[in-house]
Amino acid sequence: MSSPRRASSNAGKDGCPTPVGKLSTVYRRLLDRNGPQHWWPADTPFEVIIGAILTQSAAWLNVEKAIASLKKADMLTPASLRSIPTEELARLIYPSGYYNAKARKIKAFVERLANAHHDSLDELFSPDTAALRAELLGIHGIGPETADSIILYAAGKPIFVIDAYTRRILSRLGLGPARDDYESFQALFMDSLPRDVGTFNEYHALLVRHGKDVCRKSPECDQCCLADMCPGRAPA
Repeated sequence: MSSPRRASSNAGKDGCPTPVGKLSTVYRRLLDRNGPQHWWPADTPFEVIIGAILTQSAAWLNVEKAIASLKKADMLTPASLRSIPTEELARLIYPSGYYNAKARKIKAFVERLANAHHDSLDELFSPDTAALRAELLGIHGIGPETADSIILYAAGKPIFVIDAYTRRILSRLGLGPARDDYESFQALFMDSLPRDVGTFNEYHALLVRHGKDVCRKSPECDQCCLADMCPGRAPA
């Protein structure tokens, strides 16, 4: 995938790159280093949604185990998830952690899907992005990051997902917004880059990969392809 097209000039009056140019540079370098991430790994949009709920405060490896458990039990459909007792669902998704709370969240979603949309994801996804986001945020247990993951990866609508990795990387690069909140970080990407589903998908996945492998809580700056543009890098 090519780097994001410029939303505005990449250089300010002093010739220094603006945040727009820096965001494009970050994307290009991460893509060159890591290649396409092929994210989100799922067989269906519904599986993406369940994965988005299960991945809250969980490592993806453990989410995969929980998804595999649901598939083995033939429980990865809205109807089957409604029919299974909450306690049994919690047992099946045990590897993902917080399994009792997540079981209730999954139940809330599939109940809403049935009652409001006749179990049709096409119907759920038919409104514009803002309306879809508002509906998702009204469902028990779905916050901004989960809602935006569903919108981008399952519905295929352009919205940028913000997570802890993204906030850490941008803050270390000196690109963080004045306000340290989800909406401000999201606006930085949404206002600076073309609203393209493929680019948002790949960029977010690359930031997650970089945050896991390199820009950790204790960063591996000697391995970082962004080190020369990072004022937060560890001293050599």
